[in-house]
Amino acid sequence: MPTLARLIGTAGYCGRAPIAPGTVGSAAGVALLLLVRSSGSPGLEALVLGALVAGGIWAATAMERESGQTDPPSVVMDEVAGVWVTLLWLPVGWFGLVAGFLVFRFFDIVKPWPARAAERLPGGWGVMADDLVAGAYAALVVRAAAWVAPAAMLS
Repeated sequence: MPTLARLIGTAGYCGRAPIAPGTVGSAAGVALLLLVRSSGSPGLEALVLGALVAGGIWAATAMERESGQTDPPSVVMDEVAGVWVTLLWLPVGWFGLVAGFLVFRFFDIVKPWPARAAERLPGGWGVMADDLVAGAYAALVVRAAAWVAPAAMLS
């Protein structure tokens, strides 16, 4: 397998973390989001999310083929993209970022319908899809919280 697929799929080798690689990948996603958000370009935020999803599908498919496993644990680009879906274009402060991260991790672990069903899609599509669904659920919760308590989410 090409080194590039491994680099992308593991989100810069975050997926090789010995403990909680999905959580480490999600944290890397938040850090990358902050970096991109500092550009002040909402369009760039969406463009990078698209690249993360496309690259994640390609890399996860390659890593599944090489390992012979479905959804190898070292693939965490799905967590990176999922947390981006949660926080995309949402103006939040540190509390809101942490809340989004935690709510995403909850939905990623619990996998409510249709996230669990999306996991069964073939190849990298299934690896990525369940986390994108989890990110959408988390986005709804975080946006509702921002609507109810905007001051808290901005702090």
